[in-house]
Amino acid sequence: MLSKSQARTFFLGGTVLSFAVFIGLSWNTLSKEVPKNTHEENLSPQVISGKHLWEKNNCMGCHTILGEGAYYAPELTKVYERRGEGYIKAALMSKTPWSPRGRKMVAYGFTEQEANDLTAFLKWIGETDLNGFPAKPKYQTTINQSK
Repeated sequence: MLSKSQARTFFLGGTVLSFAVFIGLSWNTLSKEVPKNTHEENLSPQVISGKHLWEKNNCMGCHTILGEGAYYAPELTKVYERRGEGYIKAALMSKTPWSPRGRKMVAYGFTEQEANDLTAFLKWIGETDLNGFPAKPKYQTTINQSK
């Protein structure tokens, strides 16, 4: 059994060691891993402008991106990969509200430049290394393979 002073020393030593490990791992993540995984060298003025449009129009009020946001509308982290530039721009530049699969999308009627900026932002987000998030669905074939 530990005496009071030994228990205090054990507790303080464990706390200091845990804190040092936490600081070391945080420093490693922020200084090395985040820039490598996000490809911050690809941050162009167009991507930054798209991010500002994303925030200004409260897209997170309906959509999720990188797992954050509302769950009313589709997750957009990999939308550029799934749908492509043409589909995204058509949705953003639409002058009339549309409702794919029953969910109503506001008609923002973005200009072509704004749509290009937001598309560049979504493309940049889709190219970040997310360690497998979101998982790609495993589709089953419905083709009859019997002979």
